[in-house]
Formats: sequence, C-alpha cells, structure tokens
Amino acid sequence: MSITPMSVSLGEVKLPAPISEAELLELNDKLKKKGFELIGDEKSVLLEKAKTLIIEVIHHKDEFDLKTNWSDFLSEKLGVDYAYLSHLFSTVVGITLEQYIIRQKVEKVKEHLFYDELSVKEIAYKLGYSSVAHLSSQFKKVTGLTPTAFKATHDIQKRNPLDQI
Repeated sequence: MSITPMSVSLGEVKLPAPISEAELLELNDKLKKKGFELIGDEKSVLLEKAKTLIIEVIHHKDEFDLKTNWSDFLSEKLGVDYAYLSHLFSTVVGITLEQYIIRQKVEKVKEHLFYDELSVKEIAYKLGYSSVAHLSSQFKKVTGLTPTAFKATHDIQKRNPLDQI
C-alpha cells in the first residue's frame, strides 16, 4: 500500500501520521484477510501489549525470572497500575489476568510435553512453578488431564493457538 511503517515490533506496527480514512479502511481490510486486526483505542492497545508481554516471557524466554512476580513485571513494563490493568483485562477479555497467564503456561507445558525433551520437573522449573504438584494441579484444572496423561496421548489437537487463549 506504499505505507512505510515508522517501527515494527512483536504485536505492534507504528504508522506515520496522518493516514487518510480511506487508507485506514483499506489497510484494515487487507489485514483482516491475513488474520490480523487494527487496534486503535488506548485500552485495546494496552491489553494487546499485556498479552504480547506475557506470551513473550512464557513462550520465548528460556526461563522466567523467579524473583519477579507478574504484577510488578507488567506494571513496570506497561507503566500502569496493576489493579487497573487487571480490572480492565477481566472486563474486556472475560477472564482474569491470572487465568490468562495460567492458560499460556499450560500451553507451553503442552508444547514441552509434546516434544518430550524435558521432564515435568524441568518444565516446572523453567516456567517458574514452585513445584511439580503446583504445575500438575493447574494443568489438570485447565485441561482435565494430568501432564502424564497428556504426554501419553501426544495429541497435537489438544493444543490451542496462543491468540485464542
């Protein structure tokens, strides 16, 4: 479309201003055909940034820093009060931030189990769980299966796309 972005990063593209309403509609239409969407208002942008940070830490870092808790991490990175972010998230998304983080962790556990490269104990450590029992409890609440039962099925169909969690 001959629009050169100012910057591109995971989950975010900044476009030069001003863009005409017609260009914006055309861009939105083309993005939708590719499975993307424009996010314009500040609250939606904040929520998408929160989701992107969570996904980045859980799915793209080798180990979660066990000294950092999620509320402090998200507040610092996003520059907003965690209570505000948490309330906004649950109001708009329909689940709590904590539930979203747990679901993302469970998807990462599924990935590790599917590829069978780490023990459940190693997975628990990598994802910042206090114990294998804690990981197993959360995993079963979300999936209905224990990690061992899931591992035995090796069913890729039981994994969820990250953007649909």
